[in-house]
Amino acid sequence: MRHGGQVLIESLVALGARKCFGVPGESFLAALDALHDSAGRLDFVLCRNEGGAAFMAAAWGKLMGAPGVCLVTRGPGATNASIGVHTAMQDSVPMLLFVGQVGTDMKEREAFQEVDYRAMYGPLAKWVTEIERVERIPEILSRAWLTATTGRPGPVVIALPEDMLSSLSDVPALSAPVEVAPPAPDAAALRKARDLLAGAARPVVLFGGALWTAGGRAALAAFAESSDIPVLAAFRFQDGFDNTHACYAGEAGVGMPPHVKRLLREADVVLAVNVRFGEMTTDAYTLFDVPDPVQRIIHVHPDAAEIGKIYRPALGIVSAPGAFLQALAAVSGDWSAWRATARAEYEASRDVPPQPSPVDMGDVTRHLQDVLPEDVIVTNGAGNFAFWPNKMFAYGPGARLLAPQSGAMGYGLPAAIAAKVAYPDRRVICFAGDGDFQMNCQELATAVQAGAVPIVLIVNNGIYGTIRAHQERHYPARVSGTQMTNPDFAALARAYGIHGERVERTDAFEAAFARALASPTGAVLDLAVSDEALTPRQTLSAIRAAGLKARDGQ
Repeated sequence: MRHGGQVLIESLVALGARKCFGVPGESFLAALDALHDSAGRLDFVLCRNEGGAAFMAAAWGKLMGAPGVCLVTRGPGATNASIGVHTAMQDSVPMLLFVGQVGTDMKEREAFQEVDYRAMYGPLAKWVTEIERVERIPEILSRAWLTATTGRPGPVVIALPEDMLSSLSDVPALSAPVEVAPPAPDAAALRKARDLLAGAARPVVLFGGALWTAGGRAALAAFAESSDIPVLAAFRFQDGFDNTHACYAGEAGVGMPPHVKRLLREADVVLAVNVRFGEMTTDAYTLFDVPDPVQRIIHVHPDAAEIGKIYRPALGIVSAPGAFLQALAAVSGDWSAWRATARAEYEASRDVPPQPSPVDMGDVTRHLQDVLPEDVIVTNGAGNFAFWPNKMFAYGPGARLLAPQSGAMGYGLPAAIAAKVAYPDRRVICFAGDGDFQMNCQELATAVQAGAVPIVLIVNNGIYGTIRAHQERHYPARVSGTQMTNPDFAALARAYGIHGERVERTDAFEAAFARALASPTGAVLDLAVSDEALTPRQTLSAIRAAGLKARDGQ
């Protein structure tokens, strides 16, 4: 006889979970008790806030391709964790969130910290359930794992009543995960896809989504190269294709470069692989007519519900991306000039002018490009600063990017910690704005305790930059709620036991970064960036002047 917490943790181990992230709570003491005996097989990474823990689990799912596991307590813990669930759903990554719940004998009395999790998480997660009997733990956990990882991957939320977890049972734990063969295209669909591409004058490949296998990435590269077709990444998925490859033409995301918009508008056939056509990738749904686009879209996705959800494709194929691309033969066409122009425009888009700032982030990013290893993992949260890791940094075939489709501030640091937990020997770099960093800066303690400290670059301009830019465009010279008073970030890092420095000039960055690389404790570099350098090609003053001119009708 074992209690429910033991059945739960043993089943997670059998499914392949190796790390879980969370903040302890009295509502799941039995699970914590079981984790005492699973050290080395399933380790609990102790976090400082449930939001940070949920971000770590979401980032784990994106990086590893297996569900990130998060444990939080009821009420406040569950509400804090909701940001990570929303991010995992937007990113289409597998995640399991376990929430301690009041005892079954207290349900629906508004007991202490009681929440109806089906109602709360229903719009945010792929599936929400509650286990009311210990004997059903293996059954529901197996279904949750499959739900999180098949079709369009996503987060599953499982509520665990306290008395259920502590109940004794002789039910056996799960012994292994279920193997599900990925969906694959049939021969007729492949022929039609090839015919559509062969008849195109201006084809484009648009890829995105999570759970790409190494074979799938290799097949995408082989198809693009042999067919000589330009390749675009969906919002924040550019690490799925070698950015130095001659076929790579850029990212369709926030701040979409003009040449990317033109490519998608002028394309006559778009091979969209594993893409869900979000707002950012479609420039607020303006690049394709809804519901019938002018472009002929071949939409390939493992979840049939995503095909035709917004745009009616010329051909929809339910298939895993790797299975489709491995079966799709190269298509011949006279597209070399179209592809070469797209590549040249991408390279030109990375050429930004000197920045009006003590620390020039253009020079910083170029230096990072030169010195970071090929298998670097880069993370970021949300803000104007994300232009540098998302638009200026070129991801080679071994590099990874962890960045939120949801545009959630505070994601970068927890994601970097999760990456260091997963790959202690790989270099992990977190880009963070000063506002973005302060959303989860307390997780530096988690990093130290877990021995998983990345290098954090704080782009410190003293403002909430993205909102300030919108403010100056629409309500120029009326600053409200966007100016910040910041702490000494370097001193804060040192207080946690991490190497911390303030970098005041561009020419001081190279030496400071070398010290960060050499630091056994990881590092936080606080970069002095002017608020004038609000965007790479337009200053704060210029944005304000344009806003004033528009307001006054000049």
